[in-house]
Amino acid sequence: MQENPNATHLDPEQQETATAAASAQQAQEEELGLPNLSDEAVARIDALEHELSALKDQYLRAVAEQENLRRRAQEDVAAAHKYAVSKFLQEVLPVKDSLEMALMDQSGQFDNLKFGVDLTLKQLASALEKAQVREVNPLGEKLDPHHHQAMSMEESDAEPGTVVRVMQKGYLVADRVLRPAMVVVAKARG
Repeated sequence: MQENPNATHLDPEQQETATAAASAQQAQEEELGLPNLSDEAVARIDALEHELSALKDQYLRAVAEQENLRRRAQEDVAAAHKYAVSKFLQEVLPVKDSLEMALMDQSGQFDNLKFGVDLTLKQLASALEKAQVREVNPLGEKLDPHHHQAMSMEESDAEPGTVVRVMQKGYLVADRVLRPAMVVVAKARG
C-alpha cells in the first residue's frame, strides 16, 4: 500500500477515511491475487501493453495487406481468363478482313481469287503458329489414341495399326490435344 502524499494536509477525520480507503483497496488487490506493484513494474506493464497494441496493429495491417494481395491476384487471373483470347484475335482479324475482301471481289478472275485465298490461309497459319497451335497430320504413323481418332479400318499393304488416310487433321495447343486427327487405320489383308 502506498502512502497518500497529501495525507499530511488532511484533518484527522479525512486522514482516517483515506487510510480506510487505501486499506480496502489493498485488501481487494490481495483478494484478487494482485501483487503490490512498484512504479517500475507498472511502467514496464504499460510499455508491454503499448508494444502489444503496436504488434496487434502491425498484425492487422499485414492481414489486410495479404487479403488485398489475394483479391488483386484473383482479379488479375479473372482478367487474364477474360482477355486471354485478345492476342489471338488480333492475329485472326486480318484473316477475316481478307476473306471479306475476297467475297467482295467481282472481277471474275479465278487465279487472283485463288492467290488471295492462299495468302489468307498463310495469314491464318501464322496466327495459329503464334498461338502455339500445331497441326497433327499423322499419315504413315502408328495410331496414337491420345492424338488420333480411328474412324475406320481398311485393308492395306502398310503395317496394321498404321494411319493410311487422314480424314481431318488434328490440332494441339502447346502440348494439349485441341482436336484429335480423324484417321483411317490399316488392317492386314484377309
